[in-house]
Amino acid sequence: MKTERISEAVVRRLPIYLRFLTELSRMNVTTVSSQELGSKLDLNPAQIRKDLAYFGEFGKKGIGYDVEYLIEKIRQILKLDKTIQVVLVGAGNLGRALCNYNAYKQDQMKISAVFDATPDKVGAKIHNLVIQPMDKLAETIRQDKIRIGIITVPAAEAQGVADQFVEAGIEAILNFAPVVLKVPSHVRVHHTDFTAELQSLAYYLD
Repeated sequence: MKTERISEAVVRRLPIYLRFLTELSRMNVTTVSSQELGSKLDLNPAQIRKDLAYFGEFGKKGIGYDVEYLIEKIRQILKLDKTIQVVLVGAGNLGRALCNYNAYKQDQMKISAVFDATPDKVGAKIHNLVIQPMDKLAETIRQDKIRIGIITVPAAEAQGVADQFVEAGIEAILNFAPVVLKVPSHVRVHHTDFTAELQSLAYYLD
């Protein structure tokens, strides 16, 4: 593997490759070329080859990539070759939807604990998860060695949750609240703002 820093754009494309390769595997496709990948994913084949080359030599000239082997390698790169526990804070409509979706998804990323600050929600179940009070958050994160957290609370509460995550040892945060979080440099944050995404799409309307 190359020692140079891998860009965020490359890392974000890996799950896209993995999803499509998994679909090919289900159809019993054994090999695929970068041209075929590029055509289906609307990406430049040269970019796909370059992305994968950051992590090793996986393809054979004139043959392409072994689908099962490449799936295995990308899963290893993304650390999906083992179960990764995730904690979610905010048991509102979005939080519940994410928990329910995750419960049925065949994936190594598992929401294993859910928390909310609203007393009326504590003790209720989302699928097989019991909503816990916020005063148990840090203890659960440390005890279960959870490293990824999801925030689905209102904007005014998001920074406070992020602070608790950082204090408890969370290393990566997926933030659905419409606010920019301030965290230490060693903590990775990805923001998902539905409103901003829709507003940017409106620009392209005739």
